[in-house]
Amino acid sequence: MSSLKIRDQKTDHLLTPENSTVIIIDYQATQVGSIESTDKYMMVQNVIALARLAKQFKMPLVVSTVNVKTGLNGPTIPQIAQEVKDLPSYDRTSINAWEDKEFLEAVKATNRKKLIIAALWTEACLLFPSLDAMKEGYEVYPVVDAVGGTSVMAHDAALRRMEKAGAQPTSIMSLICEIQRDWARSETVPGMLSVLAGVGNFVGLDVGFRQAAQNK
Repeated sequence: MSSLKIRDQKTDHLLTPENSTVIIIDYQATQVGSIESTDKYMMVQNVIALARLAKQFKMPLVVSTVNVKTGLNGPTIPQIAQEVKDLPSYDRTSINAWEDKEFLEAVKATNRKKLIIAALWTEACLLFPSLDAMKEGYEVYPVVDAVGGTSVMAHDAALRRMEKAGAQPTSIMSLICEIQRDWARSETVPGMLSVLAGVGNFVGLDVGFRQAAQNK
């Protein structure tokens, strides 16, 4: 029962803490309230888990909002804002974040080609920057259970369009497992479990299990 040597974290074809950037776009009250394609509560919980995963594994995290400074929209909802309060939030007027200078500079400054993206709505603020990013040679990983659209049809059509262009859909659970990769990497197990504890059926993860993992 021996794990293979850890692959190069920067060149691995799978997602790793050292080759990926997490992007969270437009989780504001207006957008969250208009979601019809999925359960809003679970969607928000999964975005929170995504932000925590990025922080636990020290991955770059880029946050953006739309129309806060113009007064047309409110800020990131408090549940998510609490998780990213120490980070800049790039406010835009452009629906497509890829067409905002400061946002684009922030993404490119990470020097990472794998972009893990959660954004509202699927059919606009996720779709458009994803298409643009892939056109420029980035790999895009939309987190499908952390996003939503104004209808099931709109959400599904946007995901199909992204996939056809080369996007690689993932889920929050798959992402947690891919980033951790091996239980033998014990230094990150406690942090991974703390993220896992807020996801779906793992909410309230047994404390004893966490303590056992920490003591390995």
